[in-house]
Amino acid sequence: MKILVCTDGSEQSQKALEKASLIAGGCNVDEVAIIHVYEEIPFHEAYSKEYIARQVKLKEEQKIAGEKILQNALYFFEKKGINARTIFKEGHPAETIVEVGCGEKFDFIVIGSRGLGGLKKALLGSVSNAVVQQAEKCSVIVVR
Repeated sequence: MKILVCTDGSEQSQKALEKASLIAGGCNVDEVAIIHVYEEIPFHEAYSKEYIARQVKLKEEQKIAGEKILQNALYFFEKKGINARTIFKEGHPAETIVEVGCGEKFDFIVIGSRGLGGLKKALLGSVSNAVVQQAEKCSVIVVR
């Protein structure tokens, strides 16, 4: 069995890490992978040099933060005696998670729910909801 667990450093993703560790600890798991996807920052050459410089800096900050998030998640699994690997990608979070999860034939994608309801959820959308809708070749566990 292969488990892909998603993290963005939030409280909800911590719950997903905890649930994935329980599954991995109680089952015959061949692989646990932790994925963090940081959002693409598109910019066009026609933008000002200052704007491009800010975007480049923001992208570097996202990379540093993402690496730290993954290292903390990896440490979480190591403390529990569970071997895991990390996957660090740039792209649209839901699409990238589904691409990796289904493309690498994971049995489960474990992802936290943002827990937003009503109008906020309708306006902002939800990565976990998009993953559930798009992941046709693997199961998704949404942790609350």
